[in-house]
Amino acid sequence: MRKERELGAAAWGFRELELEEQLRICRTLGFSSLELGIANAPGDLPADAGEARIREGSALYAQYGIGLWCAATGNDFTVEPAEIRGQIDKVKAVIAICRKAKIRYLRIFAGFSPAAEVTGERWERMIRAINEAADFAADQGVVLAIETHGGVNGYADGVEHFPSVTTDREALERLLKEIRPTVAFVFDPANLAAAGETDLPALYRLLEDRIGYMHLKNFVRLPSGHLDPAAVGGGIWDIPAFLSESESYSGPYLIEYEKTETIEAGCRASLAALEKWRRA
Repeated sequence: MRKERELGAAAWGFRELELEEQLRICRTLGFSSLELGIANAPGDLPADAGEARIREGSALYAQYGIGLWCAATGNDFTVEPAEIRGQIDKVKAVIAICRKAKIRYLRIFAGFSPAAEVTGERWERMIRAINEAADFAADQGVVLAIETHGGVNGYADGVEHFPSVTTDREALERLLKEIRPTVAFVFDPANLAAAGETDLPALYRLLEDRIGYMHLKNFVRLPSGHLDPAAVGGGIWDIPAFLSESESYSGPYLIEYEKTETIEAGCRASLAALEKWRRA
């Protein structure tokens, strides 16, 4: 990592903290921005937040000097037909909040079903949902950004990721052809590695022109074969090598340390590792 990059924080690891405490930690660590969680975790801003609550949240960001340009919500557009309208309407409600808060990017998901099962009408339904949400977002001045995220199985000692439509290379290539050109991506190399992808630079090149921002984290492999979330300093993928091979990227990096109980220490360790690589 030779070049200076804007460094912010992703929302997920902060999900158990009140917003003001999230912002305090971000200021202490020197982050320039924080992804705002909206209707993705119990402590998030809800999808039906009123004007006053939206203004209150924006004011807190300004008070702590933290940038509010991206938000993250949770959704799945690979669900069954009876559930899809609810997923679309939720994303649209969050888009409306982003417009009111002047948030540029909204991180969403395509879906968490195994890539091999998203075929035929299920694939077409997913594409229609993404494009309907993307058209609404464009009208609102918001950019949808799909995260490269596999499906996840949870275990007592960790997690297992499996390929979804955004971590399977053939599915991603097809997705790029069929979704609106206004849709961006949140590129998360650790998620790709966790789902079994070995050529991360190739996927970076595939999505390069569509990357809104990146999440940086890592996983360590446990004796069981399951994965445990970790700071960026070490794990299943070679971060320094990837950063060197993706130097054409000039956008922000958001640290996504996922363990809520050690969020501040994990972010601090991640920043230290990035600084070490930058100086190398």
